[in-house]
Amino acid sequence: MTLPCMILAAGFGTRMGALTADRPKPLISVAGLALIDHALAQAKGAIAHPVLVNGHYRADQMAAHLSGRGIHFMEETPEILDSGGGLKNALTVLGTGPVFTLNADTVWHGPNALNTLLSAWDPTCMGAALLMVPQTRAVGRLTGGDFAMERDGRLTWDKTGAVYTGAQIIDARIVADWPDRVFSLRAVWQTLMDEGKLFGVMYPGQWADVGHPQGIALAEGMIGAADV
Repeated sequence: MTLPCMILAAGFGTRMGALTADRPKPLISVAGLALIDHALAQAKGAIAHPVLVNGHYRADQMAAHLSGRGIHFMEETPEILDSGGGLKNALTVLGTGPVFTLNADTVWHGPNALNTLLSAWDPTCMGAALLMVPQTRAVGRLTGGDFAMERDGRLTWDKTGAVYTGAQIIDARIVADWPDRVFSLRAVWQTLMDEGKLFGVMYPGQWADVGHPQGIALAEGMIGAADV
């Protein structure tokens, strides 16, 4: 089984400071590979198809980087649509069944993130399955946790809990029917949480947040230490 995949890459990357003055954040290099290519490696490892990347800031650079690689690129213009609106906008390519989404500012060490999700996905009870990691294995995380996981995997908000890694499977039908054009997936998660359909899956490896400059060296250290 394979699913389509959207890589969310349309932000301005303001937390990166001067590093994004002349390039979008997904083109920043970590361990010799652009962040977007770290994400694409996860999609390739899961044999995701089709794969779509969105973009806004310096979208011409993103389009050039992805050209000729069989990747759909969708520029969001004139405004960024946020995570939910971006996914809704992409459903003309991805369809309205289950879909992977993956943030473009993370680095992984361990089993394929999307395959880990897919092995746990149960469409009979799940509206979304979010890949989680304990705070002890969240390299470079600066702001605590996101969710508490019940024994059956259901999620509730909890800043002292596990960290959302930016990878999920979500049933896109609820996104397709969302009334707004610009909205966050957090609003969708809240609806699913209220219905008991928001689940977590624990990732067994390490994960690095590269949404801030310090995250680059920390991610490279994670990869290097793991490869020794």
